[in-house]
Amino acid sequence: MPFLGQDWRSPGQSWVKTADGWKRFLDEKSGSFVSDLSSYCNKENLFNSLNYDVAAKKRKKDMLNSKTKTQYFHQEKWIYVHKGSTKERHGYCTLGEAFNRLDFSTAILDSRRFNYVVRLLELIAKSQLTSLSGIAQKNFMNILEKVVLKVLEDQQNIRLIRELLQTLYTSLCTLVQRVGKSVLVGNINMWVYRMETILHWQQQLNNIQITRPAFKGLTFTDLPLCLQLNIMQRLSDGRDLVSLGQAAPDLHVLSEDRLLWKKLCQYHFSERQIRKRLILSEKGQLDWKKMYFKLIRCYPRKEQYGDTLQLCKHCHILSWKGTDHPCTANNPESCSVSLSPQDFINLFKF
Repeated sequence: MPFLGQDWRSPGQSWVKTADGWKRFLDEKSGSFVSDLSSYCNKENLFNSLNYDVAAKKRKKDMLNSKTKTQYFHQEKWIYVHKGSTKERHGYCTLGEAFNRLDFSTAILDSRRFNYVVRLLELIAKSQLTSLSGIAQKNFMNILEKVVLKVLEDQQNIRLIRELLQTLYTSLCTLVQRVGKSVLVGNINMWVYRMETILHWQQQLNNIQITRPAFKGLTFTDLPLCLQLNIMQRLSDGRDLVSLGQAAPDLHVLSEDRLLWKKLCQYHFSERQIRKRLILSEKGQLDWKKMYFKLIRCYPRKEQYGDTLQLCKHCHILSWKGTDHPCTANNPESCSVSLSPQDFINLFKF
């Protein structure tokens, strides 16, 4: 049998079992850390190293498994996406592995990444929950809990998280009924408990009472009308315009502005899609508000995020935008392509 070493004539590598596991013996000439050779060759030390405390190792493992609120941690903030086996690397990257290693629990604290992560959670809850490993499913619920707690504290994005929880609950109701087909990892009672937790979160979100700020200063309605309209044009969801119009009578007039709804339709949909869903008002004019709500039922809206995941076409590494990764390209920024949440899901469909 040939030796496994840098050269087929070499004696191979030397390994020693220690209290921290197996460690490789390194030569002093290489400049690496080497302990005294005699200490390892000593029979007494060798016996002590082999007398490994298995019970201590098991207790350590049980302690880590018992920390259910602890997210799976990985040192790097990027992941190499490989879809097939090669001579140098076996296996392939899965959605669950990428979900565990891309630090989504920290990303939700960044306002630029929050909507991106929420949209990704929604897509996973709709159709990809069963493709996650047991650790990834557990990680999914832990991140979702952090999202809910953040919304309860900040009192922002309430409707967005309500829709996410409702989507997840509907999916779980369907999956739990298919017990015995290995669609969910874990005990059925655990998933029933998680569904009860989701209902509790929904109740908490429904009971939120928005508190007005204590300070008395310049408010939105104190701004000039042209500036108010300019700010309202930055809203990408028509439901936000409707809610804003219900806040004050003056804002209701602005929220019904035809030009505002026209720009919103043109932002999300193409001219061809708009021409197929024309709606006229009683005055014979295009009712852009009704057309918008008709269009969103027929076509997907345009998605835009402050920060996204990106894939390097040169080295096939997936990371957050602005995160350094080991790339050999001369200009790594030119090789990076931004991924939408759906593109991220499609990346792991084989």
